[in-house]
Amino acid sequence: MFAGHVGAALAIGRAERRVNVGAFIFASVLLDFVLWLLVLVGWESVTIPANFSSTHQPEFVFPYSHGLLASIGWSALAGVATYLWYPRLKQAKVRAAVLVAAAVFSHWLLDALVHQPELPIAGTGSMKVGLGLWHSMPVALAVEAFIAMAGLYLFVSGARLSRARKVWFSMLSLLILALTVVGMTVAPPPPSVVAMAASSLGTIAVVCVLAWWLGRLSHEMSGRGDRQQSSPKT
Repeated sequence: MFAGHVGAALAIGRAERRVNVGAFIFASVLLDFVLWLLVLVGWESVTIPANFSSTHQPEFVFPYSHGLLASIGWSALAGVATYLWYPRLKQAKVRAAVLVAAAVFSHWLLDALVHQPELPIAGTGSMKVGLGLWHSMPVALAVEAFIAMAGLYLFVSGARLSRARKVWFSMLSLLILALTVVGMTVAPPPPSVVAMAASSLGTIAVVCVLAWWLGRLSHEMSGRGDRQQSSPKT
């Protein structure tokens, strides 16, 4: 659901242009970022099952990153960090914090749509949820493609970006979607869980840095436009 998470972030980012869209994208994949870090230190686990080549679905034990209560906690933490990081937004700090928190929590909602019932409400022994849309992979990928493309359209259509940057944003989103489709259909099993964690963290880092750079102009121009509108006219 990586492309879907990015699409949700782009849609949410449209609502607050003064926050760089790279921050919204990182917020939307924060739970996965935490997951892979915790896998590397042994606090959460991922198993590559024998039937991975046909299902392309690892099995997760991830109460600290993807539990419902944990996700609410990560969302609140991201909201507080945003509130403190953007003092220049003044009254809009609360709005920005709420939107970033929403981007974080959107991850859990989308994962609950596609995962099998493995997302715990609280701890490991609590009730687990998941609608299992990945069991109907063509439908799941169609839904993800719709979310990704709708988010891209909503963000780009109102962005103060040059034509070239809009094209680059579109190419990045399409590349993410293509990699998601490949990963869920024809990609071979990863050689190890450590390799899977490392590649996932690297992908998250590269995508967020690129999105931050591509969105920088939109972010700066939105702030400049707001200052011009607030300045007294003579």
